[in-house]
Amino acid sequence: MIAYQAPLKDLKFVLYDLLHYEQHYQNLSKSSALTRDDMDAIMVEAAKFSQQVIAPLNRVGDEQGCQWHPDGVTTPDGFKEAYQQYVANGWPLLAVPEAYGGQGLPESLSMVVSEMISAACVSWSGYPGLTHGAINTLMKHGTKWQQQTLLPKLVSGQWTGTMCLTEPHCGSDLGQLRTKAVANSNGTYNITGTKTFISCGEHDVAENIVHIVLARIKDAPSGTAGLSLFAIPKILPSQTGELGQRNQVKCGSIEHKMGVHGFVTCEMNFDQAQGYLIGEPNKGLACMFTFMNFARITTAMQGVIHAEIAYQGALPYAKERLSMRSLSGTKNPTGPADPIIVHPDVRRMLMTIKAIAEGSRSLVYFASQHLDIAEYSENTKAKEGAEQLLSLITPICKGFLTELGVEAANLGLQVLGGHGYIRESGMEQNVRDSRISTIYEGTTGIQALDLLGRKVLGSRTKLLQPLLKSLFDYARSLQRHQSMCWCVAPLTEALQIWQSCTATVAESAVGDADEVGAAAHDYLMISGYAMLAYLWARMASVAEQKMADGCQDESFYRAKIHTAQFYFKRILPRIYTHNAALKSGASVLMGLDADDLQLNS
Repeated sequence: MIAYQAPLKDLKFVLYDLLHYEQHYQNLSKSSALTRDDMDAIMVEAAKFSQQVIAPLNRVGDEQGCQWHPDGVTTPDGFKEAYQQYVANGWPLLAVPEAYGGQGLPESLSMVVSEMISAACVSWSGYPGLTHGAINTLMKHGTKWQQQTLLPKLVSGQWTGTMCLTEPHCGSDLGQLRTKAVANSNGTYNITGTKTFISCGEHDVAENIVHIVLARIKDAPSGTAGLSLFAIPKILPSQTGELGQRNQVKCGSIEHKMGVHGFVTCEMNFDQAQGYLIGEPNKGLACMFTFMNFARITTAMQGVIHAEIAYQGALPYAKERLSMRSLSGTKNPTGPADPIIVHPDVRRMLMTIKAIAEGSRSLVYFASQHLDIAEYSENTKAKEGAEQLLSLITPICKGFLTELGVEAANLGLQVLGGHGYIRESGMEQNVRDSRISTIYEGTTGIQALDLLGRKVLGSRTKLLQPLLKSLFDYARSLQRHQSMCWCVAPLTEALQIWQSCTATVAESAVGDADEVGAAAHDYLMISGYAMLAYLWARMASVAEQKMADGCQDESFYRAKIHTAQFYFKRILPRIYTHNAALKSGASVLMGLDADDLQLNS
């Protein structure tokens, strides 16, 4: 089994050396007193909690799974106790404003804690994870009574939250939702309908669950324009916020999934359940995006953690496993064979996993930094710029990084060969657990359409142009540094491809809207590989400077430079294939009539 170790060295490199989080926090009004010592202390404690309390639950959760009973759901052994310890230690309070009982620290610092906890046991991390989105939604859109009554228990962790969007018949097409809301004379609503794939919809880790639910008020417009948002507690609170009577909310069944067995996913039945309207009628989807956009960044983190787990499982094995002799001559003359890490193909897999894990981490914390600016900056221009950038890169983070996380998980298993395929290694669990990340919170295809259709073409490229300009400017700045000249041309060309394929799709889509859908996935991947190229160039530049300054841990920075060069030579060239596929157009996808696509039986 993989013994998870928090990657504190790389986290500190990304936060301090690459993204200058110390200065970043000093520039935020909410965290001007936050020092590096404070950050280090939080990370060390989060690492201990993750390694000692959460990591041992990973195998237990996978083997036991969750159990459905007519009166509820029980989680695997130790999950409830770990959650109680999580709450007792104050972890839920970290990034909640002080006005609501939290510690008022930046969202990005909470993301650091989230990475470690999720990597230790991704199934367990889901129970507190969604609650934060429910808190944000109520803080921004809830009534004063909702905030006073529901938020204190959610903030403390006594209660958890869910996001109830989809239904059995509609998947991601939320315009088809049938759940109904009928107004009561006291201002509440009775909600009736069935929601499916509801993460943590029922469990035993907390005393109450607040469901954030999309439903349609009587006579509302059809489609997404007629959706409203409601808070529906499992147990109704009294006027003082204490637990009252059980609401008409029940878990009808739980899904039997490929992975994340310890993370319960439910079919939830609302039978005239009492709920409270959040925000304005028929404006529910806009309110829900407060929840969804945060969830998409946290899901992007799953791409990071599955790559990290793959690396932590594969690297020690590759150094210890003896098999065959090196093609270039014996490397272990006293043993019966050489360690497999000397074989080029094994090194290809290890370097790919490392490049994905570290590159993805840099992109998530780059996005998290802008989450902070959008939320807390007192500079209006900086705030607007951060909001626009996040709008653009959120689908890249969620769609692209989770795809890479699945790739890395599969490569990690492959390094171990047959031993990776059996359960004892933990590598096959990582593959199974990783697979859902590309599906929930919007599939990769949905993220790609959001990026290309809504964000890029929908803004007439106004969202994209500032980002591309800053990346081109950075590429040009590298020409002044002889040691970094190796990446200037490929980075510039990747950005030019991103720019040119945007124009290609914009032109072709005028005559056929299917051209957008046909190009979207390749466009997403091109965007992601270009963004990682920019960040790997920055990481290499920082490492070069550290080496020049006489750093102590020279091997770490040397490896960082080499991994950047590997990314540019071995992974970035994938962008050419995606560009060629994008330019092939919609006809090669849509040329056959649906009736011509048949089973070969």
